[in-house]
Amino acid sequence: MEHRHLGRSGLLVSELIYGNWITHGSQVEEDAARACVNASLDAGITTFDTADVYAGTRAEEVLGRALKGQRREGLEILTKVYWPTGPGVNDRGLSRKHIMESINGSLRRLQTDYVDLYQAHRYDYATPLEETLRAFDDLVRQGKVLYVGVSEWRAEEIRAAIELAEQMGFDRLVSSQPQYSMLWRVIEAEVVPTSIELGLGQIVWSPLAQGVLTGKYLPGAVHPEGSRATTEDGDRFMTRLLADEVLQAVQKLQPIASDLGMSMAQLALAWVLSKPGISAAIIGATKPEQVIDNVRAAGVTLDAETLTLIDQALGNVVITDPVETKSPPTRP
Repeated sequence: MEHRHLGRSGLLVSELIYGNWITHGSQVEEDAARACVNASLDAGITTFDTADVYAGTRAEEVLGRALKGQRREGLEILTKVYWPTGPGVNDRGLSRKHIMESINGSLRRLQTDYVDLYQAHRYDYATPLEETLRAFDDLVRQGKVLYVGVSEWRAEEIRAAIELAEQMGFDRLVSSQPQYSMLWRVIEAEVVPTSIELGLGQIVWSPLAQGVLTGKYLPGAVHPEGSRATTEDGDRFMTRLLADEVLQAVQKLQPIASDLGMSMAQLALAWVLSKPGISAAIIGATKPEQVIDNVRAAGVTLDAETLTLIDQALGNVVITDPVETKSPPTRP
């Protein structure tokens, strides 16, 4: 496993990060979750990503138990704040109140004194940006958070946060966590160039396009039993990716991967890691074998000819237009 700097910060993260959205606390039993975490550690993954909202806060608890006993200094633990975690009107968003209360809950569930990276899970249009950045800066000064980042923020929102942080002397953002894959390239137009200019690294989620790029979903066929597409969340997030024309194009990647001696999942991950501005890609798993397969993409370099063949195979099914994939929480 190789490690990369997170943007222009001094923090090194494993180029493949183990994440537990959808899986821990919901899709898989805890024993299976622990086995996947152990497989990640054995493969050299040191960075783990979660969020307070995943599985109704249970995902953080599962990850905390799975990592218990590991040398804390040898891990990078990432979590997020924004989505509702309770019934109250302040149990959501990026207000100072919610941020301060959420970090304490996350630390308790993760069984740690600090998180390496705390991320704003979405932009909060109902809270002044200065209030959010000041709260983040206070957490850094308190030692509860080492670095701060964002997830699914637009380029103009990232730039505004960097400029305000510099004006106010706040700790500046070091990372952005957007969706990115061979099929979902929305960030290439604005977010990536802006982030490179400003020194933010991309930690991308869904590099396998919710499993579509593994080739397991076939056009016109019933979805495999137990796959993400058969879950409520998976079906909701995967509608565009499961169109027959997309699945037909994805199947054209199989001979490209085979010629390189790679699985389709490895090819998809290597593609993401070859792109400018990418610090790491998040992988998820329901069984250790998936982790073992994925990590073989680490350190692989794809040449220009292979990248061209991939683009030709996917043709016009690549999504480049901005799409809101997760609805904002209801605000009073």
